Amino acid sequence: MKLERKHAVLFLALAAWNVFNWGTFAKNLAAAHARGEDRPTGYWVAHIVLIVVNLLVAVVLGRLGVQGWRATRTPDRVDA
Repeated sequence: MKLERKHAVLFLALAAWNVFNWGTFAKNLAAAHARGEDRPTGYWVAHIVLIVVNLLVAVVLGRLGVQGWRATRTPDRVDA
């Protein structure tokens, strides 16, 4: 499969959305913990695992996006 620039843009946009979405969720989860919300330990562990896994997915998507972007660059023209 050949990556096109539109695929690279999609991967980068998805990576940015994941970072924003899960970063906000992590901030809210940390604030809830700081407020002393009474939740079972499994609740905190499960949500932290979700955050970490989805941020890793964002890293993979971002890396694919950057590689796709670089692969679709047009080479610089050399005028002789």
